[in-house]
Amino acid sequence: MSSSHSRLKYVSLGILVVQTTSLVLTMRYSRTLKEEGPRYLASSAVVSAEVLKIFTCILLVFREHNFNLRALNRVLKEEIVSKPMDTMKLAIPAGIYTLQNNLLYVALSNLDAATYQVTYQLKILTTALFSVSMLGKRLGLYQWLSLLILMAGVALVQWPTESADGADQKLASTGSQLVGLMAVLVACLSSGFAGVYFEKILKETKQSVWVRNIQLGLFGFVFGSIGMLVYDGQRVKESGMFQGYNGVACTVVVLQALGGLVIAAVIKYADNILKGFATSISIIMSTLISYFLLEDFNPTSVFFMGAVLVIAATFLYSHERKPAPSTIKV
Repeated sequence: MSSSHSRLKYVSLGILVVQTTSLVLTMRYSRTLKEEGPRYLASSAVVSAEVLKIFTCILLVFREHNFNLRALNRVLKEEIVSKPMDTMKLAIPAGIYTLQNNLLYVALSNLDAATYQVTYQLKILTTALFSVSMLGKRLGLYQWLSLLILMAGVALVQWPTESADGADQKLASTGSQLVGLMAVLVACLSSGFAGVYFEKILKETKQSVWVRNIQLGLFGFVFGSIGMLVYDGQRVKESGMFQGYNGVACTVVVLQALGGLVIAAVIKYADNILKGFATSISIIMSTLISYFLLEDFNPTSVFFMGAVLVIAATFLYSHERKPAPSTIKV
């Protein structure tokens, strides 16, 4: 049982790394792709991902109950409709996740995938701090040291570099990078709080993780739709909700919906901080693909130093200090 649980833990973490890397690179490509016609709306993509997540989770609950339609109807009614207070608890993380998902589009419209990936690892710090304050977790010396190294690494990645570009272009680039950086920082803060809050709810109840995700998705759909109507209502009225959708945009939506489910599985089989550190592995993949395929990233020695520190922090946090064997014989 223990080996099976451990295997599931590492399989889910591996899938998360692949999903995270694919989502970041595809999202960056979709936001910088030059083509005729309007670009797809980020707010629309967030809503579409929530709808897809809800339907996927309903299918998973249906499968858990041996594809019995009556049992599915009973579970949804008992766990969602008949427990309004428990359902309302998910409104807070759902609203924060909706904000976070929209911010990621802003960030990847202004930052290359590699810089975004490294900077976004600051969510490990916020997750750790919220885990200590909300879940009462205790971090050892290695964990605290790794968080300091993580901050130093991210600071190096964001360190301004001299450019041969003109002053106007450099100023525009700096302004764009600042917008991206602020979006990432707010997303890190919201990700840390919402992730730990969701973990706390999952571990306090015996409810299925998929039922919880249906509740999250319902609130996410409501909040996302409100945001879409407020910020993009006019464009939706003129060209429709699905304007600019193509194969790449649809792939982004599917990957984003899948990401929520993979994260839920990781929280179930591992813990929230370990989930955050596992995504650091995808930094290497994002850097290589950004440089060789997307060609929107020119790495510097300072970036590499920062990335190495972030990856080192990952392994340092995972290090478990084993007590030295006793040499006293009784």
